[in-house]
Amino acid sequence: MTIRVLVVDDSSFFRRRVAEILGADPELEVIDTAANGQDALDKVRRLRPDVVTMDIEMPVMDGITAVRHLMRERPLPVLMFSSLTYDGARATLEALDAGAADFLPKRFEEIANDRQEAIRLLQQRVKAIAGKRTPVPPPPSRVSRPTQSRVSTPSAPASRPAPAKAVGEPKLPGRASGKRYRALLIGTSTGGPVALQTILTQLPKEYPHPILLVQHMPAAFTPAFAQRLNSLCQIEVKEAAQGDRLRPGTAYLAPGGKQMLVEGSGMNTRLVIRDGDDQINYKPSVDITFGSAGRAYGGDILGVILTGMGADGREGCRLLKKHGANIWAQDAASCVVYGMPQAVAAEGIASHSIPLDQMAEAILRETHRG
Repeated sequence: MTIRVLVVDDSSFFRRRVAEILGADPELEVIDTAANGQDALDKVRRLRPDVVTMDIEMPVMDGITAVRHLMRERPLPVLMFSSLTYDGARATLEALDAGAADFLPKRFEEIANDRQEAIRLLQQRVKAIAGKRTPVPPPPSRVSRPTQSRVSTPSAPASRPAPAKAVGEPKLPGRASGKRYRALLIGTSTGGPVALQTILTQLPKEYPHPILLVQHMPAAFTPAFAQRLNSLCQIEVKEAAQGDRLRPGTAYLAPGGKQMLVEGSGMNTRLVIRDGDDQINYKPSVDITFGSAGRAYGGDILGVILTGMGADGREGCRLLKKHGANIWAQDAASCVVYGMPQAVAAEGIASHSIPLDQMAEAILRETHRG
């Protein structure tokens, strides 16, 4: 059964280009195109596509407004196209907050090595999000460092189709294990921005461990994403920088296009930021960060793998588990794409599969003392 796609952009050239690329895949069918958000809403109501690709800046109705209307009227997966600029990053994060499932740079060749890889990337992203949608949090109030100890959990959608090839039923942790921890590590990709916001906004300011975040994201996006999270969270969130000393209650977001490693031990752990290696697909890579953290912290780590395509994180988690670390995965039903969590769950690396709306509570119960 083919995936029916509506392509939305105010540029006729870009509409034709995207339609040609998607139409070349036998699993995808472009059923129509639209020139603005209002046109898109009308055609979604009439044609009921499976996936929508959406530009952000358009006349009549912009893409973010259109996504908000779609999520209220007929939630479906939306892939946003964005410019690789700071302003483009902020707009894209707003679109993801509104309910878009994923994004690609409008010049998607910029994150691919050649034209054929760029074509495959677009086709794969559309197929990956088909039949899924992102949990939509309510519009967050921009409160810096709220005083209450907990904040409310962003609401999840009322219903969600069950994903294929889920690995068993969710296995939830019961009591805290009593294990000693020195760091929390979280790796994610597609669907990760909303998932990370859902978890991090629930951590108290006095959270006792440093937090390392690896989100697959272009270099232009990570500064804006770190600033956004910092404005919403009680903990401090920053884009990681060379030589950062790891402090409790601070989350360090791996810079896009780079690799983030942990060096040192004890109170002298610090971050090393290196240029991305062309031989490694993901920049940043969950495997690289998690593996280096295992050398620094041994088994005193809780590693969490959230929604995302592919299997990045599996080998890093395997190394962590050999050190004695605990590994958790997001459960299939709450993922936008059940790829990365499935990779660690299917091989028995993850001890628990946890719904997104219960993940922060489980993390606090396991790692937060006092």
